[in-house]
Amino acid sequence: MEDGRTTALATLIVIVTGVLWGVYWLPVRRLAELDLPGAWGTLAIVAAATFLLTPLAIWRRRRLARADRLAMVSVALGGTAFVLYSVGLVYGRVAIIILLFFLTPVWSTLIGHYVMGWPTPRLRLAAIVVGIAGLAIMLGADGGTPLPRGAGEWLALISGVLWSIATTGIRSKAALGPSEAAFVFAGGAFAGALVLAPALAPWPTGIAMQDLGQAVGWAVVAGGLWWGASIASLMWATARLEPARVGILLMTEVIVGAVSAAILAGEHLGSLEIIGGALVLCAGILEVWPIRRRGGAGLV
Repeated sequence: MEDGRTTALATLIVIVTGVLWGVYWLPVRRLAELDLPGAWGTLAIVAAATFLLTPLAIWRRRRLARADRLAMVSVALGGTAFVLYSVGLVYGRVAIIILLFFLTPVWSTLIGHYVMGWPTPRLRLAAIVVGIAGLAIMLGADGGTPLPRGAGEWLALISGVLWSIATTGIRSKAALGPSEAAFVFAGGAFAGALVLAPALAPWPTGIAMQDLGQAVGWAVVAGGLWWGASIASLMWATARLEPARVGILLMTEVIVGAVSAAILAGEHLGSLEIIGGALVLCAGILEVWPIRRRGGAGLV
């Protein structure tokens, strides 16, 4: 009975996390409207997250000191990947940015096969073909060359590749605890945003004093809720669920992001973009789908 409740709670956490990140574009764009353009709004968010999680990191400092260094670097790189994704939401259409990030199964499979030497079942190869086909259809929907258009789409694509590298490192080493991982994740994000922000836009000087309090409020809420609580909760939940279930449940982010952007920002996808996006999601499902070993020995 207790295991059933734990599984149900973990499932609910993953669904809520997907929904939350589906509307993450709202605080990011609101900060851009408050004269924190480019990556400056994201920098404010992850700075708030790092500050809020620091007491927890001090409390868990012994665990952090004993943690595997490659695991910590991988988690920090994951935070940097999310920074690129976050900034991409400022420059690009929400649904396209999310879908480009969700191409991670393709990059993860390629990295696992060619870099780590992991076996690649046929279903994973099918995921690569389907994902690349979806990418080409989605980016070439207007009849042009199927390449990312604008900074937002390039940032989203690169973020997916970085996230794949990060998760490969995390998978190959012992994982951190949820609270420690959330702090390292936020710290990596802060470092990445600190480098990216001045490269994309000059230091913001036009923010009005009457907007400063509102900007701080948005940054603290986004940092605490999205980068702090939701990431730590997701780390706890993923350790208690099958990877396939986690991957599929997190796809609620795509649905919520596309619907919320269409309703609140008037961002609608064309028919070919929808078809391409559906193929990208199918690739994600194929990548996490359990595969039976030969001889029926079990699932992988």
